[in-house]
Amino acid sequence: MRLALCLSVVIALSPLTAAAASFDCTLPTLTPNELAICNNRDLNDADVQMVTTLNLLTGLFGMGRRGAIMDDQRAWLQSRMACGADVACIRESYARRLQDLQAVYDSIDRPL
Repeated sequence: MRLALCLSVVIALSPLTAAAASFDCTLPTLTPNELAICNNRDLNDADVQMVTTLNLLTGLFGMGRRGAIMDDQRAWLQSRMACGADVACIRESYARRLQDLQAVYDSIDRPL
């Protein structure tokens, strides 16, 4: 829960640009799902949240766990791309990925 609150603050304070968090929205070679993300504010926000969370988590782990997280990310990107321009499918894809990343965060062994 604290992770979501921290990420919400980061997202709210981030400047608006012509880019989603993980790619440049001005490129002429965007895929249909990337165009949908660039043209839909809530999908763009989900992309920012996902990348911010991913960057935070990969900074917390060593090579082995970080590699597994990135392998999962590549597999997730393929499934997101399969959505094409279907906004509902992309939205659900981000929701699942954010839930998976939250589970990784929740599994971190830390003192109370």
